Amino acid sequence: MSDQLACEKFGRKDLSYKFWRWQPHTCDLPRFNGTKLLERLRNKRMVYVGDSLNRGQWVSMVCMVSSVITNPKAMYMHNNGSNLITFKALEYNATIDYYWAPLLVESNSDDPTNHRFPDRIVRIQSIEKHARHWTNSDIIVFNSYLWWRMPHIKSLWGSFEKLDGIYKEVEMVRVYEMALQTLSQWLEVHVNPNITKLFFMSMSPTHERAEEWGGILNQNCYGEASLIDKEGYTGRGSDPKMMRVLENVLDGLKNRGLNMQMINITQLSEYRKEGHPSIYRKQWGTVKENEISNPSSNADCIHWCLPGVPDVWNELLYAYILDHHSS
Repeated sequence: MSDQLACEKFGRKDLSYKFWRWQPHTCDLPRFNGTKLLERLRNKRMVYVGDSLNRGQWVSMVCMVSSVITNPKAMYMHNNGSNLITFKALEYNATIDYYWAPLLVESNSDDPTNHRFPDRIVRIQSIEKHARHWTNSDIIVFNSYLWWRMPHIKSLWGSFEKLDGIYKEVEMVRVYEMALQTLSQWLEVHVNPNITKLFFMSMSPTHERAEEWGGILNQNCYGEASLIDKEGYTGRGSDPKMMRVLENVLDGLKNRGLNMQMINITQLSEYRKEGHPSIYRKQWGTVKENEISNPSSNADCIHWCLPGVPDVWNELLYAYILDHHSS
């Protein structure tokens, strides 16, 4: 469990956020069965590739799966500080990995701990440094959204090591599309569709403006304990233009013979304004005086408490994995 997501451990008292499930209109999701999933993953490798939201989903999946493993010696976890974290269920020889690549392509934010810089720079055509770690997996679950959310991103044609590269400021939606095209071209060449199943999680919404759901101006998810009950609600933390770009790239990839299934988690997560850690998480630095007097200024309304919303995402993913296996 990540201390960034362990809300109850860090003092959250209202715990209803842990118990919601998602009920689609036109079907019933299969109940998650960790043993059945591990059987599907026997002698296989599943890897989550992306940012800290995808890492949260990986933590969720590891918790859900490990709950059916009764012998602690039958589980193995390896994290040496690199981009790759490995969980292994030894009896099944099943591996569930997480790989840090918040922008999917190479960037100056690729270090898993030291990645906060005033200028975000991407090598928009370079992905091999990351992709060689996960290309041969049986199931790959991608995400990439929040790290692109700025008007322009600096793109580099050249390498970080040499000084003769060309830098260009590119409009965000365009550079996002270019990165997804680089990913899709790599997958088209290097992935065997008969072996590897590909998934892409849609954008995870944020709840940083309470006025969007009828709350108080200049407040956010801090203090929220109930869901948004207006069906179809969307906040400004979600960008439909980026969703359309992703859909178009995946359609193009499918037309070229490789299917990557988008799992649309956006709308169901929009309702969950109470599902974020807010202030109930590990503080990585000293809490400032103004953050004590005004807790909402220090609230995390981006990530999700666990247990919680990412478990629902994994239940959807589980349904698709079962469906792929049976077909």
